[in-house]
Amino acid sequence: MENSNRFICALKCNDLETIREIPKADLHNHFVLGGSREYIQSKTGYNIQPIKSVLHSMSEMHKWSDENIGCRFNSKEMRKLLIEATFVQAKNDGISILEIGEDVWGLSEFFSNDIDELITAFCTANQNIAPNIELRLQIGLSRHCGTNYLIKQLDHFWGRKEFYSIDLYGDELAQPIENFVPIYKKAKENGLRLKAHIGEWGTAEDVRKGIELLSLDEVQHGIAAADSDEVINYLINHNINLNITPTSNFLLGRVADMKQHPIGKLFRAGVNVTINSDDILMFGSEVSKEYLALYNNDVLTPCELNQIRVNSLCKL
Repeated sequence: MENSNRFICALKCNDLETIREIPKADLHNHFVLGGSREYIQSKTGYNIQPIKSVLHSMSEMHKWSDENIGCRFNSKEMRKLLIEATFVQAKNDGISILEIGEDVWGLSEFFSNDIDELITAFCTANQNIAPNIELRLQIGLSRHCGTNYLIKQLDHFWGRKEFYSIDLYGDELAQPIENFVPIYKKAKENGLRLKAHIGEWGTAEDVRKGIELLSLDEVQHGIAAADSDEVINYLINHNINLNITPTSNFLLGRVADMKQHPIGKLFRAGVNVTINSDDILMFGSEVSKEYLALYNNDVLTPCELNQIRVNSLCKL
């Protein structure tokens, strides 16, 4: 109750520092772009600046990444530095549950297909930098990779109890979501929590279709669901979480005006939602700033935002 009262008061007072002190979850963070820019600059000299204006396509997003990230971090040691930077950022932002992980292609690219070394990299950074943060280690899948390749690489991951979830991301139109059904069946057999990026660029019906085909527990973004009362009811009836990243949605042109962000409609309808960071280096926002932005744009009240914060910390 004390944290709730402090959080509500801090929102009303626009007290970002106090908001940062109060426990929160970040369940939608891509660690490559999810870390502390100050930490990265102190270690490398790279001053990575966030985007300055609204983008309108994934290709523009990739252009920013090529210009600002490029090949600078394409080594094992630099990959580990990005992992460290994410824990530094999370610690500074009061994150107590952090869900991040490596893409399956990163296992061969940066860790020589040594799954133990990959797991150790995350767990060591967790222990050394922010031991009080609960790490939910994730398996990442890119839609741009062929499924045969993904299936082969996943052999290294199956059966490893260190992994909490699996997530499919990238261009929603890269290939049909049906292609990933066998992978998700195997992931379910392995006891993983099933997640996928859907409804950021696609439609409400895409959200429902993805949930049904992949037996999803959670959807990353999913904001297109707000366009259909039928899909909203589907999410409620099937207890599906939407892990939403408001500033990312706005700066990628998926929401025309932050004041009209659909998280308000979704939450008030009864959909389970969480508030998360996505790509901190790109979008210049962290979880605490996301809460404050939603309050300052009259999307949700302080009490509603606190309820979302509390819900996001519940053990699943």
